Amino acid sequence: MRLSLAAALAFSLSLAASLAPMPASATDGAAISVNVNMARVLRINASAATVIIGNPGIADVTIQDPQTLVLTGKSFGQTNLIVLDSGGNPIADTMIEVVQMQAGVVTVYQGQARTSLACAPVCQSMVMMGDDMDYSGRALASSKLMQQMVSD
Repeated sequence: MRLSLAAALAFSLSLAASLAPMPASATDGAAISVNVNMARVLRINASAATVIIGNPGIADVTIQDPQTLVLTGKSFGQTNLIVLDSGGNPIADTMIEVVQMQAGVVTVYQGQARTSLACAPVCQSMVMMGDDMDYSGRALASSKLMQQMVSD
């Protein structure tokens, strides 16, 4: 069965109205924003069977249950998200924008070396894409050491 353009638009608009409240819905034309290294829950009323990310190096999405998707920002940039129902019909097709978290993050430049700190309320080392490799390596090694101490 082929839908006319008007029917497809009406379906798209009804889907946009049926999405759970969030800053941007999966069908309203605006990009859905997620912070790098963070996850965001997307709720839809139609049952999703398949999800497709245009560039899985930028974002990942999983189906938690048929009406709940979990979107994870992996790297800075933009890609698209396509959601299909069990019949292979499109439920949503929208842009995903993965951005750097701004609140509580302080970026320090020492010459060409960049480091990032999470300052909420006390500043602590954090690893962000683009940080100095030596700094990132030390921060990751410290984190792994702490995880080992807790698990032992």
